[in-house]
Amino acid sequence: MENLYFVDSPRLSAAALEKKHRLETDPSSRKDPMEYLPGMEQIRSDISAKVLEQMERYDYNAYTAADVTAALEREVCTVEDFKALLSPAAEPFLEQMAERARRETARHFGNNVYLFTPLYIANYCENYCVYCGFNCYNDIRRRKLTSEQIEAEMKVIAESGMEEILILTGESRSRSSVEYIGEACRLARRYFRLIGLEIYPVNTDEYRYLHRCGADYVTVFQETYDIERYEKLHLSGHKRVWPYRFDAQERALLGGMRGVAFSALLGLSDFRRDALASGLHAYYLQRKYPRAEISLSCPRLRPILHNDRINPQDVHEKQLCQILCADRIFLPYAGITVSSRESASFRNGIVKIAATKISAGVSTGIGDHESKYTGRKAGSAGDEQFEIDDARSLERVYQDMTGAGLQPVLNDYLYV
Repeated sequence: MENLYFVDSPRLSAAALEKKHRLETDPSSRKDPMEYLPGMEQIRSDISAKVLEQMERYDYNAYTAADVTAALEREVCTVEDFKALLSPAAEPFLEQMAERARRETARHFGNNVYLFTPLYIANYCENYCVYCGFNCYNDIRRRKLTSEQIEAEMKVIAESGMEEILILTGESRSRSSVEYIGEACRLARRYFRLIGLEIYPVNTDEYRYLHRCGADYVTVFQETYDIERYEKLHLSGHKRVWPYRFDAQERALLGGMRGVAFSALLGLSDFRRDALASGLHAYYLQRKYPRAEISLSCPRLRPILHNDRINPQDVHEKQLCQILCADRIFLPYAGITVSSRESASFRNGIVKIAATKISAGVSTGIGDHESKYTGRKAGSAGDEQFEIDDARSLERVYQDMTGAGLQPVLNDYLYV
């Protein structure tokens, strides 16, 4: 079953191929995913224990139509109600769930839809995550932008009208140091009002430094909360350490970040249990840090370069819609982001129901915004992390949102 994900890269050295094969076939060659590596900060938090306890006890087949009806009728959605709404018993109630989610969204967010775009500045990675296009054993074109190139990309994006940017790197401290990312944040502050980060997890003092450089919020994908499955999918690198990744959002808040975002990559494991865990992760952290801005996303697996066998076939759009509606009912104040992994038609529909934020003008490659936005050649680009589905420009997304009676928002935060 696991070998479905593995792809040989003929240009890897013999030694690298041997190590790759050993990691894939010999579990004893892999490090304990619960054991911290040198330099990793450990914080005392009880949130992971709470999430794991609820996830392990979750028998979604035990819930009935009566449980779902009761959950929809209750004014405040409890943890048990959330479990019922994520269960197979809730699938026939999708219209009722969508209507309840729509009311919650309108009550707390009006008809606003927030827009942003990602900027990948490097695709070097030191992890072997078997489903990711950036993994260190995937034979792709690697690239890291210089400060001048980062600013050039940012200028092109800003000229399109975008005011919020999400800066991303591959997970490589040696190639994309905290100082390098901090410089990108300082450059971004010249062009954008809101700056997010989706990078490798770091320690509290490093999040504090990045916040001083201009970062407002941090997104971390836990990928899957199933530790046994996590261990089989993350074979080497710092990302293999499950608890260090889990606590990243809390360290970011301790470091002064205004907001944090959570996500499981649906399709890596049992998607209902992962959806429950990511929602509870956000819920418990919100209760512990009530002033934090909390948001969720529910991306599905997408094809990656050199492996066309990875597809989100086990999580269909109706099931994704169910998860997003359940999230909105359970976490009415949380932002919900739906990325360009999903189709334009799905995103156009879900922003009327549960989602509050979508990306536009997206590229998951390295250094190709100028060519995509202007048509001018901008030198060689690094390969993309995954294939996107919705490639609409900011202008087109803006028009589609206003045409649907929604209010696109580029920025609603003022620094004083």
